[in-house]
Amino acid sequence: MAELTERVRKLVMESVGEERYKHSVRVAQTCARLCERFGLNEQVGFFVGIAHDMCKDMGEAELLETASRDGNPILKIEKSRPALLHGRAAAVLLKEDWGVDDPEILEAVANHTFGKAGMCDLAKLLYVADKIEPGRENVTPEYTARLMAMTINGMTAAVVSESMDYLKGKGKKIAAETMDFYKSLV
Repeated sequence: MAELTERVRKLVMESVGEERYKHSVRVAQTCARLCERFGLNEQVGFFVGIAHDMCKDMGEAELLETASRDGNPILKIEKSRPALLHGRAAAVLLKEDWGVDDPEILEAVANHTFGKAGMCDLAKLLYVADKIEPGRENVTPEYTARLMAMTINGMTAAVVSESMDYLKGKGKKIAAETMDFYKSLV
C-alpha cells in the first residue's frame, strides 16, 4: 500500500495544480486521522484522500468518457457539470491503471462528491475529510473536536447537512443522491 500510495501521490502532484495538491494532502491526512479515530486502516484512509481529486483538472469530454466506464448512468446534474464526475473518473483509473480492486476504496473515491446511501464507513470518512480538512475556511480546532466526539453516522450527517445548507445558500441544486445519503444517516 505504501508504494502504491507514493506512486499515486506523485501522479496527483503532477496532474493537478499546487493548491489542489495541497488540498489532497490535507484530505489524506484528515482521512487517516478519522480512520485512526474509528478503527479503520489509516494507510487506506491516506490513500483514498490523496487519490480522491486526481482527475479534478481533467477536461470535460475526458471526464465524461472515463466516468462512463464505471457502468453507472451519467446523471443529469453530472451531464450539466462534468467536473462533478472527477471522483467517478478517479475510481475508474485506480481500477484500470493501478489495479486497485478493493470495493471500499473504489466506493469512497467514486462517491466523495455527492455521497450515496449505504456507503461503507471508509467512504463516509473520505466524504467528511474532504469537507473538514484544515484548509477549509470554516474549520476550527473546536469544530473538528466537536465532530470527532460524534459517531461516524452522526459526524457524516452533520457535515452533509452543512454542505446542503451551503449549497442552498448559494442557490445551487442539491443532488438527489446527497439528499438520499443524508436521509440514510438520520
